[in-house]
Amino acid sequence: MMQSLLRIVLPVLLFIALIAFWEWAVAAWQIRKFVLPAPSAIWQALVTDDGSLFTAALITLRTTVIAFALAAISGLALAALFASSKLAEAMFSPYTVILQVTPVVAIAPLILVWVKLDNAWLAVLILAWIVAFFPVLANATAGLKAADANLRDLFRLYNASRWQTFRRLLLPSALPYILAGLKTAGGLALIGAVVAEFAAASGSSGGLAWRILEAGNRLQISKMFAALILLALMGIAIYVILSLVEWLLLRRWHGEQAR
Repeated sequence: MMQSLLRIVLPVLLFIALIAFWEWAVAAWQIRKFVLPAPSAIWQALVTDDGSLFTAALITLRTTVIAFALAAISGLALAALFASSKLAEAMFSPYTVILQVTPVVAIAPLILVWVKLDNAWLAVLILAWIVAFFPVLANATAGLKAADANLRDLFRLYNASRWQTFRRLLLPSALPYILAGLKTAGGLALIGAVVAEFAAASGSSGGLAWRILEAGNRLQISKMFAALILLALMGIAIYVILSLVEWLLLRRWHGEQAR
């Protein structure tokens, strides 16, 4: 109980101390606002925002959620195909690796040309999906292949269908891998969305990255920090939600790993 309490209290106390030192240092050393604003100035920028930051945050969050959902569906589907067919894995896996290792920033202009500048949001969505896709595929494929060989033989002995084997053996045994991949993909979807917005460099995408660029060009550094805080909060929320889902699911099928 005490250790759990300390794990909560100590980070909070450290955060408060860092904020207090930051506020004091900016005032004591007379650091200019356009170099490093004080936490109070950042909070003021967040509170008095005209709604542009929160609207942009919703746009980025929507892109992140859709990209994550697409990555989860496509990654799990392709992993199931790879686990059931070595021929399919041999054919398609090199292309998935190429897709993963190609820098998003490098292909962003090409995708932007394909979807046209008026559909910059679609380019951002595609790029965010590319970033989030591979962790789901890699982890799910590894998990589906990790099922005990003796249990596979037992299912064959009882003439279980492929669907029964998948639902009752492969999926439960792969669940920790899948959830780990999804938790990674959740954060990467947000990172991919932001990087894609920077790469698209178009106000039509309307996300937080564009607001950061806009604020930087106008030397509104407090607004930049406020946007970064919103991004950090979104990332934390995604991580906490996916961790909770992981705990709930693993508690049912993998009691030891859920602890």
